[in-house]
Amino acid sequence: MAYEISYNPAAAHKILKKSHLRELKPKILEARDDVLQDVELLNSGSKVPKSKQPLDAGFIDLPRLLLEELSEEGQSSLLGRMQEAAEFLQKKTDQVVSLGIGGSYMGAKALFEALCHPFHNELDRSARNSIPRIYFEGNNLDNDVARSLLDLLANRCKKKSDVRQRWSLLAISKSGGTLETAVAFRVFRQALEKFYGKRSQESRDFVIPITGETGKLRDFSNARKYSRVFPIPDGVGGRFSIFTAVGLLPAAVLGLDLKQLLQGAADMTERFRTQKYGNNPVLDFVATSHLLEREQGLTTRILSTWGKKLESVGLWYDQLLAESIGKQETGATPITVVNTRDLHSRGQQHQEGVRDKFITNLIVDAPGTKPLSLPKDNSDQDQLNQYAGRTWPEMLDAALHGTNKAYADVRRPTADIHLPKLNEYTLGQLLQMLMLTTVLEGRLIGTNPYGQPGVEAYKNNTMANLKRMCK
Repeated sequence: MAYEISYNPAAAHKILKKSHLRELKPKILEARDDVLQDVELLNSGSKVPKSKQPLDAGFIDLPRLLLEELSEEGQSSLLGRMQEAAEFLQKKTDQVVSLGIGGSYMGAKALFEALCHPFHNELDRSARNSIPRIYFEGNNLDNDVARSLLDLLANRCKKKSDVRQRWSLLAISKSGGTLETAVAFRVFRQALEKFYGKRSQESRDFVIPITGETGKLRDFSNARKYSRVFPIPDGVGGRFSIFTAVGLLPAAVLGLDLKQLLQGAADMTERFRTQKYGNNPVLDFVATSHLLEREQGLTTRILSTWGKKLESVGLWYDQLLAESIGKQETGATPITVVNTRDLHSRGQQHQEGVRDKFITNLIVDAPGTKPLSLPKDNSDQDQLNQYAGRTWPEMLDAALHGTNKAYADVRRPTADIHLPKLNEYTLGQLLQMLMLTTVLEGRLIGTNPYGQPGVEAYKNNTMANLKRMCK
């Protein structure tokens, strides 16, 4: 299939015993059956056993279901309504502030950085094809950053009749009760209402909540009569929500191809269901990672992105793996690096530090723009003329293979994920693959990959401290 991503663990397998890979096969296949049974259980409406609560497997079939609904219902489908909302914001506003934390913003930011112009927000409106600038907030309690964004909006947006000076707000929270997003929503909403008028039509049209069917934000949205409100479905947890409106509406606002994104994800799910062990990127990724942790003690997993545009994909995956598997004193530690940048910082440790690291290279085979080449210089002061005519992608490839060889020479295991090119279809495959590998590993090791009890503890303690301050 054109643009099908691939997983190659050959270098890592040189460090593993073939007998261990064979011995793991029935357990991996059993875990896959368990994951697929999760989907059937969720879809059946049957009571979920306590051992599997919470069960947020709805993300697995969601891309296929959304595409089918679009085919059957067209513009009245959820995707159709998201596209309409996105076109409305593109036509009417030039800045979008997206509020959310964790899975409610990391996926959208990953899509933005991977698929949009690296300097999108610096371009003028015509160069952006009327796609709004986008800013992500509500993901921290950083006073200076939030105030700086408010100041930016106040300085740039003074004439509400000028589309270039209008801004809008996405509020993304399943419950509406997460502190960071809730306080940002109140502050930014009031700033928006001050600009447009609290009772104005714009104050209802230019705030779009994305939330659960019940909860504080849903109740508030109903009371305010916002023109457009999009759901976060039950059965889909926050960090698995990139293919809900949480990720898809910002992606649509940014002009990305939702159909190709979802088709890539749906195709990866089909590969997970049907392809054999040894030729299945999801099964093979989990087998390699799990055995290296079990047999070699490699409890730190490095996702090494070759190029800058996938750094936020790595950070999204950091949260996905850490929050899903890091429970009951188990779970590998994920770390994202960007090469060749981080070869000049972390590379030394990966080469000669503690032997607890497994490195997965995330590689885009072809650049998205015309390759830069190294020009010749008559002075040759830097002695680079010997490489004149070589392109930047060629130099990056030389660094990749040189780094992999350096690691192999000292038995430091690596594996490669290849994206033929970086587009909506390949990225949809990658994101779905990483979500599937995460839940598959959870079922393999007996950890429920859904839910985040440790996060709830910090939230409860924070709210208790705030209440004490207010007495």
